[in-house]
Amino acid sequence: MTAALSRQPLKGTSSVAAMAPEFFLFLSPTRISMEELVEHAHAAEAAGFVGMVGSDHLAPPFSPDQPLYEALAVNAWLAAHTERLIHGQLVLCDAFRHPAVLARQAVTLDHASGGRFELGIGAGSVPDEFTTFGVEPKAPGSRVRRLEETLDILRGLWSGETFDYDGQFFSLSAARQLPTPLTKVPLVIGGSGPRMLALVAKHADWWNCMVTDVARLDELREQVGEARVSTQHMVGFVRDAADRESVEQAARHRFPYGGLVVGSANELVDWFASMEERGVGRFYVGFSDLSDPDMLAAFGSDVIARLS
Repeated sequence: MTAALSRQPLKGTSSVAAMAPEFFLFLSPTRISMEELVEHAHAAEAAGFVGMVGSDHLAPPFSPDQPLYEALAVNAWLAAHTERLIHGQLVLCDAFRHPAVLARQAVTLDHASGGRFELGIGAGSVPDEFTTFGVEPKAPGSRVRRLEETLDILRGLWSGETFDYDGQFFSLSAARQLPTPLTKVPLVIGGSGPRMLALVAKHADWWNCMVTDVARLDELREQVGEARVSTQHMVGFVRDAADRESVEQAARHRFPYGGLVVGSANELVDWFASMEERGVGRFYVGFSDLSDPDMLAAFGSDVIARLS
């Protein structure tokens, strides 16, 4: 483990505009071994990625018969095997965890990683999970209200002070938790509805614009206050022009739900630069082919380094 890192400025800081964009590797912890997750983390760290995130589900979307590891346990495992990568999720489902438990888990990971943990959180994106596993509340509006209470409680518990809370979903009486975060656990919140954007503006350091809403980015970013903007993209990296068709076919097969960007290094540099010009400060990227150990290294040298 490393000592607490000097983190980049977060919301409300004047130097944000001058920063180079950050790249995080997105890799869902399904259909992959723990050893392979570590291998990818090492490769991402060497390639110049700032962080690595996974997803949080009770069963893998689109592939419910496949194995899946729990998000926070994976964060802990990967933090223990890396030195610089920031670890987090895109994003945790609020309803899966009591906020007092989540507050304790986040601070534990913050201390264990030397300040290399971020908490990504949302109201849940797969309604079938709530029905299949009996998770409440099922109604989208109620899930957003629950998330709002969770965010209030996290802030209270991370202060280290004793406080009371009386909400629709949670009641706390003389609640206090120690230790407090080393400095601050950054919050990443995804979503695009008016109530979610209001929570982003109030609580988040980063707002993640969903792939389905990238076309509305310029409109929506006006509603997120001082939160910095991130986007998630699935990438088909064409390293040889002769392979373009096969790379694109493989990418569309693996990522049928949108957000796909296919291109050579030059094309990807231009594309990410255009998104940076629209105010995006972080890119979460998943790849159609992680079986090639040289792929992340090539993306680091041919794309990330040129944008830095």
